[in-house]
Amino acid sequence: MILSIESSCDDSSIAITEIESKKVIFHKKISQDVKHSKYGGVVPELASRLHAIALPNILKECKPYLHEIKAVAVTHEPGLVVTLIEGIMMAKALAISLNVPLIGVNHLKGHIYSLFIEKEELFPQLILLVSGGHTMLIEAISCFEMKIVASTLDDSFGESFDKVAKMLKLGYPGGPIVEQMALDGDEDRFNFPIPLKNSKEIAFSYSGIKNFARVLIEELQNVTHQDICDICASFQKSAVAHLIQKTKKYLKEHKYRDFSIVGGASANNYLRKAFMELCLENSCNLHLAKMEYCSDNAVMIGRVAIEYYKKEKFNSLYELKPSSKSSYFN
Repeated sequence: MILSIESSCDDSSIAITEIESKKVIFHKKISQDVKHSKYGGVVPELASRLHAIALPNILKECKPYLHEIKAVAVTHEPGLVVTLIEGIMMAKALAISLNVPLIGVNHLKGHIYSLFIEKEELFPQLILLVSGGHTMLIEAISCFEMKIVASTLDDSFGESFDKVAKMLKLGYPGGPIVEQMALDGDEDRFNFPIPLKNSKEIAFSYSGIKNFARVLIEELQNVTHQDICDICASFQKSAVAHLIQKTKKYLKEHKYRDFSIVGGASANNYLRKAFMELCLENSCNLHLAKMEYCSDNAVMIGRVAIEYYKKEKFNSLYELKPSSKSSYFN
């Protein structure tokens, strides 16, 4: 079995996965949403302290399986350095004490492998990764051959939802709240712009519609409940339309039989429905991770680690360090 650890942001998670069958034997995640909600976003230092409490408590539940562990995997990039270090130090300590190899896993590749939890890989395919920190299109040929073909020029898809929610004083995390409020809103009431609509460039940008929301809220002054619902619905419509427009443009030039959406923001049902229609138009199969594995979790890290273990791609204790940036996907 492989024991995997995830602490890239504000979710403390440990999982144990059987190497041969890929079956998830154990998984537990402790969310910090309540602790950070009063600040309107994640406070890195607070998140680090909470990981230092939560991870050891979860590890206690893993004791019955430790004698069967063949490797320890951990997220080492990209993420908040002060939170990544909590998982990495635990992973190193376990690797030493259990005398097993150490495997560093890229968090973004983990999101891609959320598609393959308890399943075999499916490549090649085009993947849209949408989360609080990233928005990108990825050409994935194999576990060890992936290429970013489009990314955001500024804010991410998920971050823009959180920021709009904060402007409307809806709470944190904002994505699910905006989506819920949008259900009772009129998506055609406010004419939010679609970013880069007339640009031939295949890239993403969310600073513009985020700023449009800010100005709109200021102009409305006394914002009613219905105003909030309509703003959320109109914003969501534009945010998703932008993803659809750029992905559609890319699919016109590059044919794929399989297309996937991953990342925390891939749990948005409005987004899923829109891409189902796009995939039908382009005769490609849409793949989505289970809702429980869309957000950060250690199971997806363990699934990547199985492929690394098979190829004996291990890390030394000295080379594995936390990083806020992604060193590609290899």
